[in-house]
Amino acid sequence: MLEQINQPNDIKKIPVDQLPQLAEDIRRFLIDSISKTGGHLASNLGAVELTMALHYVYDLPEDKIVWDVGHQCYTHKILTGRRDDFASLREEGGISGFPRRAESPCDTFDGGHSSTSLSAGLG
Repeated sequence: MLEQINQPNDIKKIPVDQLPQLAEDIRRFLIDSISKTGGHLASNLGAVELTMALHYVYDLPEDKIVWDVGHQCYTHKILTGRRDDFASLREEGGISGFPRRAESPCDTFDGGHSSTSLSAGLG
C-alpha cells in the first residue's frame, strides 16, 4: 500500500478502513530503512498515526504543519513523496532527519533538536 503514496495528499485516496494497513507498512519501512541508515526510530514509530491523521485532514502544502521536534517527521516525509530518498537519510547530499524547507514546500520551517514550534508558529 505504501507504493500508492508518491506526493502530498495521496493518503486521501486510501479508504479509511485501509489506513491501519498503511500505518503498518510505514512502520515496516521505517524499521527497515533506519536499520540501514541510522536515525531516530522510536520517536517516529510513535508518531505514525498522528502524522497520518494530520495528512488525511489537512491539504499540504497549503495548510501548514509545524513540528515541535524534528525527530518525528519521517512519516511526514514519506507522506509528502520522499520515501525513495530514505536511502540517503542523514547523509551528505541526502534528505535531512529534520524538516527542511529546501526539501519540500510541505516543510514549513527548518526544525531541529529543540522545541522551536511556538516561536516559529507565531512568526
